[in-house]
Amino acid sequence: MPHTTIDITVPDLSGKRAVVTGASDGIGLGLATRLAAAGAEVLIPVRNPHKGEAAITKIRRGNPDANVSLRELDLSSLSSVADLGETLREEDQPIHILINNAGIMTPPDRQTTPDGFELQLGTNHLGHVALVGHLLPLLRAGRARVTSQISVAANQHAINWDDVNWEVSYHGRRAYSQSKIALGLFGLELHRRSQAQGWGITSNLAHPGVAPTSLLAARPEFGRDRDTLDVRLIRAMSARGILLGTVRTAQLPALLAATSPDTGGRFYGPSGLGHLGGPPAEQKLYSRLRSTADAERIWQVSEDLVIVRSGLSDDSLL
Repeated sequence: MPHTTIDITVPDLSGKRAVVTGASDGIGLGLATRLAAAGAEVLIPVRNPHKGEAAITKIRRGNPDANVSLRELDLSSLSSVADLGETLREEDQPIHILINNAGIMTPPDRQTTPDGFELQLGTNHLGHVALVGHLLPLLRAGRARVTSQISVAANQHAINWDDVNWEVSYHGRRAYSQSKIALGLFGLELHRRSQAQGWGITSNLAHPGVAPTSLLAARPEFGRDRDTLDVRLIRAMSARGILLGTVRTAQLPALLAATSPDTGGRFYGPSGLGHLGGPPAEQKLYSRLRSTADAERIWQVSEDLVIVRSGLSDDSLL
């Protein structure tokens, strides 16, 4: 199916406030653009303000009246997450959509966050866990739809329960898979707890399939000085419409998860061959995401790690 025929209709989002992590480029920028075009006020928390300003310029190029603004966030730093939470709670406006989209993938060597966590665990998973915790009052006030962006890698490998921080031995791809499995389990447990405790939050998962995003591109700040062979191959296949998606089509599962009237606890992804590309649709949960015991366990593990090194208290969500 040609990429140009793939799209979804986004409902009117006037009066809604949305937060999208990782929105300065790639899929996140596409998500922010679509939400703003549908009338939402979109907050873009960024680590690099220059990239953030460039993103807003791109959004307004197609929609001059877009209501978009920057906030400061380094998702790998729990203190930075806490600062953003405090800023938004002081603004005291309900949040109706949260898309946990930001992520990093397979730095060449084991690296750690400022809080001492393995970088992928700390950024992809624990940063988003802490963000949900700090924003919980605003998410409850907005009866928010929370979408956590996982990956086809969450259908591979496992949680390294004996060494979640990869201190004994490090394997980049396994650590990446773990971070996405953990985020997926957390997102599903968030929905279950919301239902049980009446929070009014709807939590879903999405994955983008495979597309030529910046995840595997050169990232000197993470020790990757050149594009990987994988991303060069992905770009070539995507450009030729072979099996994979594009950055534009890869944003659609999360967009559907964030704006669909469907109930929560669902999983969306591309519906093409191998779920690598194609139109977005609800999908069967990966086997690694089906255990409620694992979801409760990763919630507790994450809670313990985040509470120890952040401003969250024991009587909060986390």
